[in-house]
Amino acid sequence: MTSRAMVLAGVPLLIAAPVLSSDQTRPAVLWMHGFRADALAHAAELERCAALGFVAVGVDAVDHGARSSAALTERLQHSADGALPVMLDVMEATVRELPTLIDALVAECGVDRERVSLVGISMGAFLAYRAVSAGVPLRAVVALLGSPEWTRDTSAHHVLSAFRDVALLSITAEHDASVPPHAVFRLHDAIAADSAHVAPQRHHTMRGAGHLTTAAQWAEAMHETMAWLERHGG
Repeated sequence: MTSRAMVLAGVPLLIAAPVLSSDQTRPAVLWMHGFRADALAHAAELERCAALGFVAVGVDAVDHGARSSAALTERLQHSADGALPVMLDVMEATVRELPTLIDALVAECGVDRERVSLVGISMGAFLAYRAVSAGVPLRAVVALLGSPEWTRDTSAHHVLSAFRDVALLSITAEHDASVPPHAVFRLHDAIAADSAHVAPQRHHTMRGAGHLTTAAQWAEAMHETMAWLERHGG
């Protein structure tokens, strides 16, 4: 199975999909990469998701991949507060595109609107939490090496009720100095204490891992991710 590049709703994508008959729809998983990466970085994971029956959609975030520009580098160079505010701006702009992108996937790629999930890594995990809090219709979410808290009013932890109907798996690294896992523990503790929460939720910690994982640690994370998608996203 191979991936193909395309542009849909103005968004550059890398898509791996199972073979569909004309009257079939399939679940989809949106795959969101990290800061300064692109959809191609996760081509292997997209094909693995497609082998499970998903339309697997790698998304180039705003100012990344096929739509990268010198503007992002210039903003980073002139950011008095480092990369985080620039990353959050990219995240917000990309989240705003998701509802229209999902509409296009439903109309043109045989996607079942009720079975759209999202996986995000690092910046993509911040985006995953934000997409839930922004009300993007998602069935299951996997957030790897990200945080649901940041110093803006848009911080996802402010909208706990949005997580009630989303099957959420968070994966963190025990020794992550770039994105410490404390905020994820707080979110899952709050979800567990919410009597109105009905969807499954789980927090998996990779012991001994940092933000840059080893091959074995990445394999562990992908095992957990694929099992969650297969169980709750299909």
